Amino acid sequence: MSENRLVYSTQTGRIQSKEQNKPSLKTDGIVRIRRETKGRKGKGMTTVTGVELPEKELKDLCSQLKKMCGTGGALKNGVIEIQGDNRDKIKATLEQLGHNVKLAGG
Repeated sequence: MSENRLVYSTQTGRIQSKEQNKPSLKTDGIVRIRRETKGRKGKGMTTVTGVELPEKELKDLCSQLKKMCGTGGALKNGVIEIQGDNRDKIKATLEQLGHNVKLAGG
């Protein structure tokens, strides 16, 4: 019984574990930009992976890229998704910000 951890107490309610930090994704330092259509009913979407930034800065970068391209997009699980095929614009912008960028996929 000593291996079981306390999850609820009648005095304080639900007990939150302090070990629930999100592990950062380790990448090789290369930002990859690819165009994907799978699972999107044939609509093209540009995805940006491998950006090693904290969550808040990643959101800011996503909104900056959306404004620069003039399209919509989202940030999902550390992957920036921008609607349409905007690989060249995104590559130029990320290179200006000092990232090592590669175009991946077809």
